[in-house]
Parts: sequence; C-alpha cells; structure tokens
Amino acid sequence: MMFPWKQLILLSFIGCLGGELLLQGPVFVKEPSNSIFPVGSEDEKITLNCEARGNPSPHYRWQLNGSDIDTSMEHRYKLNGGNLVVVNPNRNWDTGTYQCFATNSLGTIVSREAKLQFAYLENFKTKMRSTVSVREGQGVVLLCGPPPHSGELSYAWIFNEYPSFVEEDSRRFVSQETGHLYISKVEPSDVGNYTCVVTSMVTNARVLGSPTPLVLRSDGVMGEYEPKIEVQFPETLPAAKGSTVKLECFALGNPIPQINWRRSDGLPFSSKIKLRKFNGVLEIPNFQQEDAGSYECIAENSRGKNVARGRLTYYAKPHWVQLIKDVETAVEDSLYWECRASGKPKPSYRWLKNGAALVLEERIQIENGALTISNLSVTDSGMFQCIAENKHGLVYSSAELKVVASAPDFSKNPMKKLVQVQVGSLVSLDCKPRASPRARSSWKKGDVSVQEHARISLLKDGGLKIANVTKADAGTYTCMAENQFGKANGTTHLVVTEPTRITLAPSNMDVSVGESVILPCQVQHDPLLDIIFTWYFNGALADFKKDGSHFEKVGGSSSGDLMIRNIQLKHSGKYVCMVQTGVDSVSSAADLIVRGSPGPPENVKVDEITDTTAQLSWKEGKDNHSPVISYSIQARTPFSVGWQTVTTVPEVPPSEVNGGGGSRSELVITWDPVPEELQNGEGFGYVVAFRPLGVTTWIQTVVTSPDTPRYVFRNESIVPYSPYEVKVGVYNNKGEGPFSPVTTVFSAEEEPTVAPSQVSANSLSSSEIEVSWNTIPWKLSNGHLLGYEVRYWNGGGKEESSSKVKVAGNETSARLRGLKSNLAYYTAVRAYNSAGAGPFSATVNATTKKTPPSQPPGNVVWNATDTKVLLNWEQVKAMENESEVTGYKVFYRTSSQNNVQVLNTNKTSAELLLPIKEDYIIEVKATTDGGDGTSSEQIRIPRITSMDARGSTSAISNVHPMSSYLPIVLFFIVYALW
Repeated sequence: MMFPWKQLILLSFIGCLGGELLLQGPVFVKEPSNSIFPVGSEDEKITLNCEARGNPSPHYRWQLNGSDIDTSMEHRYKLNGGNLVVVNPNRNWDTGTYQCFATNSLGTIVSREAKLQFAYLENFKTKMRSTVSVREGQGVVLLCGPPPHSGELSYAWIFNEYPSFVEEDSRRFVSQETGHLYISKVEPSDVGNYTCVVTSMVTNARVLGSPTPLVLRSDGVMGEYEPKIEVQFPETLPAAKGSTVKLECFALGNPIPQINWRRSDGLPFSSKIKLRKFNGVLEIPNFQQEDAGSYECIAENSRGKNVARGRLTYYAKPHWVQLIKDVETAVEDSLYWECRASGKPKPSYRWLKNGAALVLEERIQIENGALTISNLSVTDSGMFQCIAENKHGLVYSSAELKVVASAPDFSKNPMKKLVQVQVGSLVSLDCKPRASPRARSSWKKGDVSVQEHARISLLKDGGLKIANVTKADAGTYTCMAENQFGKANGTTHLVVTEPTRITLAPSNMDVSVGESVILPCQVQHDPLLDIIFTWYFNGALADFKKDGSHFEKVGGSSSGDLMIRNIQLKHSGKYVCMVQTGVDSVSSAADLIVRGSPGPPENVKVDEITDTTAQLSWKEGKDNHSPVISYSIQARTPFSVGWQTVTTVPEVPPSEVNGGGGSRSELVITWDPVPEELQNGEGFGYVVAFRPLGVTTWIQTVVTSPDTPRYVFRNESIVPYSPYEVKVGVYNNKGEGPFSPVTTVFSAEEEPTVAPSQVSANSLSSSEIEVSWNTIPWKLSNGHLLGYEVRYWNGGGKEESSSKVKVAGNETSARLRGLKSNLAYYTAVRAYNSAGAGPFSATVNATTKKTPPSQPPGNVVWNATDTKVLLNWEQVKAMENESEVTGYKVFYRTSSQNNVQVLNTNKTSAELLLPIKEDYIIEVKATTDGGDGTSSEQIRIPRITSMDARGSTSAISNVHPMSSYLPIVLFFIVYALW
C-alpha cells in the first residue's frame, strides 16, 4: 500500500512523540443526566455536566434536539470547561434532549442523551363545582381534574375546612393516578364540602380546587348491591427492571367491599410485595422479570364479587455485557470489534465514528452489533462508539482505533544482551521489535544465515528456538526485522555452559549428642559461572550467625561442606544443600538423627499409698531417638539419707488388641491375654472400652476371666462395617492398670443383599461346564467381598445334595470339572463375605457334551523327506453315544524333548514341515465338542540323512536291494513305542 508523504511524516512525528506525550483520544469522566427544572425557582441557570480526559485536552460542543447550540450567545448559554450552563432557562425554548461532543486531534465522542424538563403546576380554574346528591348507602366518585402541570403530582382531599383532610380507610380511597376521591358507601357523616389538593412532587407547590358539596337525597336509603370496581389498573402495564410498581383497585358497594389480590397463574406472592391503604394498593418494589404476569383484584361483599385483571410486562433498558476497548493495530490488518448488551426487548446496534454515523462500505460491515473493517488504513483511525438501544433507552460504549504504520524499532523492546543456558537444554531467543505492519524476521549467527533444521526452528513471532543446545551453538545471534517502511537489527549473545552437578552429596547420618560431623556438598560446575552454596535446616535458611558456635561452612570454591560441632538434640532434622548459578540450581537433602538421653517422664502421679506400697503412673517423655529401656524409681523419707532406688512391679496392658468380623450387629474385640506372672495379684481381669469413631464418650465393660482373649458386643443399633476406637485395660484387687494404645476395629459386615446378575452356563466338554456372572453392586457396609459360591447338581440329583465351588471376589466365572457326560447340570451363584452369604441367583442349566470317540485313528502312514513329513490315517467314526468328530490333532515332538507341539486339521492327512535331523515321535487324536478322543499308537520317525523314508503302524521290516544304477529306497519298520 502506498501512503502520501505528508501522511508518513505525520505518522513518524506521532510515533516519535507517542512515548512522551502519551496521546489519548477523549474519554468521558462525567456525562449529562436527565434533569427537571422547577419553574419559578430562584435559580437563574441550569448546569448540564460534561467532562472528558484526553491528550491533547478535548474541546466541547453541545446539541439540543440534534441541532448545534451557539454558545457565543452568552445571554443564553455559557461553557464552563465542558459543562453547559443554560442562563435564564425557559420551558418553551430549552425543553428537549441534550448531547455533549468532546473532540481532540484523535477524534470525537458524543455523550449519552440527557433530557431537560421543566416542572410546573398552574392554578385551578376558579369556577364553582356542582353539588353532588346521593342516597345514603350509595357509592360516589368526586372528581379532581388537576390543572395544567409537568412533573409528578400527589393528591389529597380537604373535608369542609383546612386542615381537616379525608382519612382513607376501607370505605374511602384517594387515587394517586387520577386524583379522584372514592367513597364506596355514603353515610350521613360524609355530608359536607370536599376540596381537591394537588401538590407538585418536584417544586412542592400546592394548589386547591373549588369545593364540591356532597348532600344526601331525601327519597330513601340505597339498598344492598354487589361491588362495582371504579379504580383499576390498565389491561397491560409495562414495568421497568428495578422500578417500584403500584397497582390501585377500589370498588363501590353496599355492604363495603373487601379488596383482595392474587396472581392469575396461582403462584404465591413473593415476600417483598406489600399491600397498602387497606388493600387498595399492591406495591412491588425492585421489579424483576419473575414479577411479570397477570394480576387480579377481587372486590367482594355479601351481594357478590367482581374481578379486575391486568398484565404487568417486564422491560429493561439496554445494559452492557461486553464493552469495546481501545485497539492499536497495523495497516493492512483486519479489525473485528464486538459490543453486546442485554435488554428487553432485545437491543439493536449502531456505530458512530468521531460523533457521526459510521458510513458503511464493502470493507466496513456491521452484523449483530459487531463491526468488521478489513484492509485497515491510517484514515480508519479515530474514536468509535457502539450504541445499543431499544424503545426504553440507549447506552454508549466508546473506544479508540489507532491504525499505525512504522518501520521496525527495537528501542522500546530491545533484545537481551546476554542469554545463558545449559548444554542439552531448550532456548528461545526473542525478536519483537515494534513495527506496523508486523516485521518479517531472519537470523544470522555471526555472519552466517541461520536455517531451520531438526534442532533449530524459526518461530511465527520472529523468535528463534534451539533444542538440545550444544557448545557449538554459543555465539552472537542477530535478528534482522523488515517491513515496507524500513528495517532494524537486534543482537543477543548466547553463552552455553555445562550443567552443575553435585559430586559428593550429604547422606543420612545417625549421631549422638556431643559429636561433630561434616555434611559434604561438593559440585562440578562450569568455570564461566559463579556459584553460591546455601544450607537449609528444617525448611528455614540456616543461621550461621545465631548458631555460629555449632555451624560452619568449610571447603574450597567448589565445596559447600557444612560442619556441625558439638551436636545437640536441637540439631536433629532435614538439611538441604542448595547450589545456585546464574543458569541453574541443584540441591540434595539428608536427614540427621541426633540420639541422646531420654527426657524426664511427664505427669507423674501417686495414685494409691498403703503401709508398704505406693502406686505411681506417668506419661512417657521424649525418647530423643533412643527407645526407653527401663525406668528407675527413687524415693526418700524424712529418715532416709538422700534418694534411694525402690523395688517396682509394673502392671502391663494386653497386647495385640484387634478385632473385626463376627455376625451382623456385632463388634468383636480380641487381644492376647496377659501372662499370669504379670497379673500382679488376685482378682485380675480386663476393662474393655470402645466408642464409634468421632464420638467422645467411651462405653466400658468388664471381662472377669484373665484367660479370655475376646469380647463380643451385640446391639441392633450397630451400623454394619463402621469404625470403632478400641482399647483394653487391666485391673486386679489393688485397682486398675493402664490401657493399651487405642486402635481402630470395624464392626461386623453386612452380608450381601443382592444376587449376581446375568448368570449363564456353557458346556465346554463332556466333563466341564463354565459358569459366568456379573459382579454384584457393593456398598461400604458390606465390608470386603470374599468371593462367590457356585452350587451345582445334575438332573438326576437333588438340590439339597448339591456340590459347591468357591472363587475369589474379583472372579466372575468358575469351571465345574469332573462332571458326567451328556447330562444336564443346574447351577446358581451367590456372593459371600465374613458376615455370611447373600441370596442365590436364578438357576441356569447346561448339558455336558457326549464323550469323545473311544476308537483311535487307525493305520497311520507316514512319508518323510529331509524337510517335511506327510501323514495319512483312517477316519474315526463316532458311536451313537459319542460326540461327532470335528477334526484331528497331530501331536509331535523330538525324542530328546518333552515340549509337544500340536497341529489342528479337519482332514485325515497332514503335512509337517520338519527338518528331520533327529528322531520325531508323533501321535494323532480325533477332536470333538466333548473333548479329544483316544490317541493313536505313537510312531517314531527316525532321523533322515539323504534318502526318503516311509512307514506305517502296520509295516513289516523290509530292505530291498536294487541294481546299482537305480536309487536306493529304504522301507523302515515302525513299532509302537511305549
């Protein structure tokens, strides 16, 4: 694409200044909003706000109803920054829709629309109102008829004289829609003068109408009649999202009607809906789409009822879901800009450029709110606005399109001067100059062009990627970037180093308090790289200053050994040596165990004192990595000299506390009984304590027999296969001893409750049937599935005397062996666990095959060469009670091996491709559905040297001499070999 020189110069100038001036199109900070000006206000001006930021600073202009406002008419308008000040506003001239335009050198944006209205309330006309004459008990409507006005009004009525206002109740109602006063049933006390009071909600001005006299007729009292609804809401009423909707309903009638409300669809009212003014007003705050629908007002008295209906429809002004954002792109690129808004009805979209409607052409299209511009040029730059609108309102989204054209430039995004990598690693060299359109890149190493091959890739973004880096890849790389506006170069120096390796790492150590050790950490590293050693102790940086009397780094430049002098218990833990270079880091860890004397016992208590004994208990203190072998107890009295060691007798808790299994609703607890020599007295027994996992209170029971190894707790409330915490203690006549450590035991499992499905039986032979099934669904309370039990019996037997086969839980089939031939067998399957067996499946059956033929293949004849053996035999014919022959199997092996090979055929002949270099032993069997038949006699085929050989199982030994000019044929006698 060709550009005028002036345009290129301008682009270059903007590009040069862009980094310092930070040019920015206008963006609104404040926009005008709808305003109502009270006529008669003491204010002599109105200010409509408009403020935008941008660089250069924007200037402003305004429009009223689509026409430019002449702000030079200072007696009418003034500009204060971007704000428009309307001087001495007049409702005849200044009412309408205002918009602010903000412009700088990068474009123009237009504000949202703001409506200016004038609120006023004129006086009532002074003519007298006619007297209203009604019967007692009759309903009446007194009309207000407000005077000319603008802005929201409120209504009230004076009865006779101010300030006596009509009080609304179930009989009297003032409509805030019409201003009329409704009396459902007139009473004698209602006679008097009624004056309508109208108040402007904007200006607070108040005007009074002429009084309306209400008198009673003298021709009798009105009889009872059904309700007549006089105040009702429209058949269709649009309601805005978030607004407060008020529906009025009031009826005349005798007796006084009762007002009630409901939704026509029968749905209940939400809690936010309020009924006010004795049910005369239904109020829906914060109106949402679910509040839309048909509503009914029911007016009812003893004479009947009437219903008024109306539909509330939901609408929402457009609301942005996706705004447009500033875009900077290159010439000749394409732009796709999408804005999306929600609203009801669905919004439509239009676009502005620099405050004016966007002109569409072949390369500029709008579809579903999305703007597409292809083959961008600099002239497409500017301020764009997407407008989403429906009949209830519109919203604006603004953004700047900056289309740039520039030669490649590395100044804002320079290449790295130095890149260090390890041998064998992957490295990417970036080349991302600023350029519009994007630059084309090529690379050189030194003065040689870089070409792609197996290890080197030229990336789409202009970068260079080198895999499995070698020392030969080190050097200076230059990226040459170019587009139609110019070219530029950037350089990176690649340094390739050997990886750092720990040659002598710290190892786990076990030491005693007071010793000194060295934890080695020695490395091999590239001499080009500086190296740093860092030690961590239990995850924290080792503090050589704070613990300097114990910690010291020793070794040379390639060593970071850690010496620990006079080791203490506090030095136990994990030590990590971290080695870092500018390219990589490696680490190695070791555990150091420091063993020392045990700590003191804790919580020492004297539980019982007699004349000659004292019972002590305590908790173990720290063992400091050395198991406690024994405890020494010392005592002293006022008469003893110092502390003296005393004789002790421990009481021991049971060992191997465990349990589980049992029948349903049982908890089984087991232990190894305490030997008699450790029972320490008469009356020895066990205290069994247990509780469901997660419960704090223990359940305890006593087992009085010292030889008892188990306890079974039975209770219907026990959940099958649920965890319990269990401990077992001991006691004797002297008191209670310690408890065993707490262990977890599961209550008895629940036996399976469902039978296996899809059970089938398939006859495999005359003596085998395979039974298969699908696994049963399993649940936690069933515990562990031990397996399946297969029961089977033949047609002549009884189910009670059936045989059984069991398989493991992960099996889904079983083979029944040793069965009788040609006989129907019935079978069923059930699952079992430690709690018992589940229900049997439905019974299925299969019939075993007939037995294979008893007749072996006869007259086996063979013919051998040095590469193959040809076999022939007589056909086997099955008897009526035998399975039909489906084929034959030829079994063969060398005489020196036991590994038999098999050839299957459906003929009475076979060809074996065998190198006859040693003797072969062959036999033939018939095959049937019922299994293999009787084997033929074994035949031995001797090793062949250079001649053909023949034989059969019935041949007679023969050697025939031949004339010297004829080939010699040898006939071998083959005897049955047993």
